[in-house]
Amino acid sequence: MNLLGSLFTSSIGRKFLMAFTGLVLFGFVTGHLIGNLQIFLPPEKINHYGHFLESLGSALWLIRAFLLACVVVHIWLAIQLTLENRAARPEAYGVDKVNRATLASRVMARTGLVVLAFIVYHLIHFTLRLQHPEWSQHTYALHDGTMVRDVYKMVVQGFSSLPVSLFYIVAVGLLSYHLAHGISSMFQSLGLKNENWAAGLDRFAKVYCWAYFLLNAAIPLAVLSGYVHL
Repeated sequence: MNLLGSLFTSSIGRKFLMAFTGLVLFGFVTGHLIGNLQIFLPPEKINHYGHFLESLGSALWLIRAFLLACVVVHIWLAIQLTLENRAARPEAYGVDKVNRATLASRVMARTGLVVLAFIVYHLIHFTLRLQHPEWSQHTYALHDGTMVRDVYKMVVQGFSSLPVSLFYIVAVGLLSYHLAHGISSMFQSLGLKNENWAAGLDRFAKVYCWAYFLLNAAIPLAVLSGYVHL
């Protein structure tokens, strides 16, 4: 119990917990992107993928709850650490000396809150389908005759809305910006970053984040342009 409490009360513990939740979420967003890119393949692929996820039943909701908890804890810790850093130097400097920190590192908590709002909306929109209850009735026949939810149709119809697509692109852009600093900080907090490969890790973070943003943005843009259609 004392060990668990120290994770939330000590500065080192909070940084470690923030890095751990960041690692979990980094793995999730990567896997989520790979799954979503199946929209560029025949509808069978992404509909089979969606059916596999739904076949997990209650386990899928437990995973979602765990991931959402990681997001909330991650953002809460980011806010706490930001407030601690400000309290440590309450007087403003005569010269702004934050230029050593990237812009991403100075707005981590803010971008995190926007991303959290996007995740909640994304769950309401595509998972719970509260805005489009008719999506629950759309089915697709796999090659073996199994009737499954038509995820392909749902994604195409969802991103056919310009406001939804723009919000999605802005949100993944902020998430990518968040990751640009977060990946490097995550490895540092876990004690896995050293001088020998720090520069390479920073380059990996930039390349990954650009690729993550462009590949995610390609999905709604492909729908809006008509490249991916029903």
